[in-house]
Amino acid sequence: MNARERLNAAAAERILIKDGPYGTAIQNAKLSPEEYAGNTGLAQDQKGNNDLVNLTQPQVIRAICDRYIAAGATVLATNTFNANRISQADYGAEGLVHEINVAAARIIRQACDEATAKDGVPRFVCGAMGPTNKTLSLSPDVEDPGFREVTFDEVKDVYREQASALLEGGAEFILIETVFDTLNCKAAIMAVKELEAERGQDIPLMISLTLTDLSGRNLSGHTVEAFWYAVRHARPATIGLNCSFGADQLRPHVQLLSQIADTLLMAYPNAGLPNELGEYDELPETTARLVRQWAEGGRVNILGGCCGSTPEHIAAVAEAVAGIAPREVPSLAHEMRLAGLEPFTIAA
Repeated sequence: MNARERLNAAAAERILIKDGPYGTAIQNAKLSPEEYAGNTGLAQDQKGNNDLVNLTQPQVIRAICDRYIAAGATVLATNTFNANRISQADYGAEGLVHEINVAAARIIRQACDEATAKDGVPRFVCGAMGPTNKTLSLSPDVEDPGFREVTFDEVKDVYREQASALLEGGAEFILIETVFDTLNCKAAIMAVKELEAERGQDIPLMISLTLTDLSGRNLSGHTVEAFWYAVRHARPATIGLNCSFGADQLRPHVQLLSQIADTLLMAYPNAGLPNELGEYDELPETTARLVRQWAEGGRVNILGGCCGSTPEHIAAVAEAVAGIAPREVPSLAHEMRLAGLEPFTIAA
């Protein structure tokens, strides 16, 4: 079986567990600026450049990944949220994008292969691509609504470079996550589709939307339903929601998506909402109790954690949903489903 088929087979047996974020765990390692930079020779201060740690301190990333595997995660994402040429330009590290992504994927690939060799449990490596810090749909200049800092083709090429390197390092899936701008997501989709045509192989996508308000829209204005119709043509292996809010506030949007998406649903919310200091106080057992309700309602196939989540949160989630039947992918009637900012359906 190929990667998509293996994921579907595993997800038919049980609710799969995705890992959590790397940022907080890397910060807890308390690396010095010199340890961040390693021997890269970069002139700018690299402290806070978590993606560069894949190159300069790979043992830190491996240790974090091993903790998530021990917590029960079988869907493991690379530490590459900002490992693209646009975001790395802030650190003057854009020339290292290829190396960072290859190294990141190899770390997770090796950790997963070694764990599976021991226990026989299938695991899946997802090459994570974040939204970049540019937007194609909105102008950063309030005086010039038509102005854009980047073009669609530029963003597409940035994603293509990153996706190619992730695949080279051993990623099986490309995870387009924390989508705040649907047009950025479409550029990432096109990049992967170009790689598919070039390589003559299926490169399964995972797509995850992030919402910016409780009404259920992303920053570029799409509702959850409209977003799904805008990306459904890409045939993603999973669709879902991440970051946004805690599980309590995200619940109605997960429920809606579970009813309309004819593919696996992956959700990984924040550990609640941040406090006034920007920190997350939600305990692992609270997160686990909330997402268990999703599982009991037949809403999810893959569960994990985003901002504020720790290996302890992931372990609690894994324990809470063990033995609960996974969501059944719905079979939908054939209708023309269109999307502006709102969905529009024309019955057959």
